[in-house]
Amino acid sequence: MATRRDSIWKSLDWMTVVIYLLLVIWGWFSVCGASYDYVDRDFLDFSTRAGKQFVWIICSFGLGFVLLMLDDMFYDTFAYIIYAGMLVLLLVTIFIAPDTKGSRSWLILGPVSLQPAEFAKFATALALAKFMGAYGFVLQNWRNVLTIAFLIACPMLLIVGQRETGSALVYLSFFLMLYREGMPGAILFAGVCAVVYFVVGIRYADVTMLHDSTSVGEFAVLCLILISAPILLQVYQRNRAIVSQMTITCIAVVALACAISGWLWTFNVVYVLWGLCACAAGWLVFLALRERRKIYVLVSAFMIASVGFLYSCDYVFNQVLEPHQQIRIKVVLGLEEDLAGAGYNVNQSKIAIGSGGLWGKGFLNGTQTKLKYVPEQDTDFIFCTVGEEEGFVGSVFVLLLYMCLLLRLIHLSERQPTVSGRVYGYSVLGIFFFHLFINIGMVLGLTPVIGIPLPFFSYGGSSLWGFTILLFVFLRIDAGRGKRMR
Repeated sequence: MATRRDSIWKSLDWMTVVIYLLLVIWGWFSVCGASYDYVDRDFLDFSTRAGKQFVWIICSFGLGFVLLMLDDMFYDTFAYIIYAGMLVLLLVTIFIAPDTKGSRSWLILGPVSLQPAEFAKFATALALAKFMGAYGFVLQNWRNVLTIAFLIACPMLLIVGQRETGSALVYLSFFLMLYREGMPGAILFAGVCAVVYFVVGIRYADVTMLHDSTSVGEFAVLCLILISAPILLQVYQRNRAIVSQMTITCIAVVALACAISGWLWTFNVVYVLWGLCACAAGWLVFLALRERRKIYVLVSAFMIASVGFLYSCDYVFNQVLEPHQQIRIKVVLGLEEDLAGAGYNVNQSKIAIGSGGLWGKGFLNGTQTKLKYVPEQDTDFIFCTVGEEEGFVGSVFVLLLYMCLLLRLIHLSERQPTVSGRVYGYSVLGIFFFHLFINIGMVLGLTPVIGIPLPFFSYGGSSLWGFTILLFVFLRIDAGRGKRMR
């Protein structure tokens, strides 16, 4: 008779384990390349970062083994307890953690420093999986929606309280899972619109048109709002007459206002757009009362909220964000160059990646790396080490490994026999994808620098253990799927 341990090894997804090992090993060599100096190349010296990372890796292997040996029902049974414990730990960290580079997110335990925010991700994913996997759960129920928002917002706000905004933004990745579980596409559309409104509004706020009377940023965002409303009506209502009337009227009025302001009487066209948005929102409310269709009210609320969001962006940008965060966003948007300040890391990172060429300079031969031109090169900016030493070919291979991992996670998530297993799987997928997209983007200068690690590559025990726990808990849940199918 096969033992329980035998059944685990037989049902374990070894392909994912192999991808994990390849990423971890490659990551260690990258840490070696990014952290070594001229005088000491003993990578197993535990006083060096390469040596410490080797210890973290060995510990992560042991941690993965322990997670696989636990019963898969353990994670479901104690999900809320683990989540509550992590919330307490995050709260305590705010008050007892020392100030480290402006944040209070690191707990000092003798020679070891741990960041609880890295472990809170899997705890939140477990809590969401347990809640959404309950019998009779319906995502469209507003009480359930509020509970989900509460589960995501609590650790997010506590991490913000630690002044770790970048780590808090990772929790937005749970929207990928929610979309898979039936979240209306309109919510995802609203999220994309919010990002576009923020970028356009901030980027072109000081650019003017029509004899310097009209802000391009306000004009563009308000036009986008007037365009988005008919699109939503066409998708969810499919009333061509109403969509056509709204679209033609808006285009005609905006064109006429621009013509008058440009050639006859100069004035701020934004005022006209305000009036159009107000009239359109009011007209939609009238249609909702006349035809008793909720969609009109929702689109009207979307327009009003969008206008409010536009004019809150300036306050959030100038009053909520820290000065260094403002500068990083300005650098990405092209408002400031600041090659010697906030843009220094990104500029040097791009130089390092570009200098690698097609095949790279070889292991330990990167000049940018040797001379330490890129700060945090072994942590948040470790991908530039890959680009410099392994070149374009090595970088592509690393990205292909990550792509294989993401595709494998999709496959494993879709084959789960329970909702809770699928929810946890897509939560893991979303977290990995967010980290990969933002980290590679900020190294290439495509996204703001928010200080999040590259999974399995960046130096640090907290991030490595956090990602290992995320992955191996899911592998254990997947390994027990046969028992749940019977």
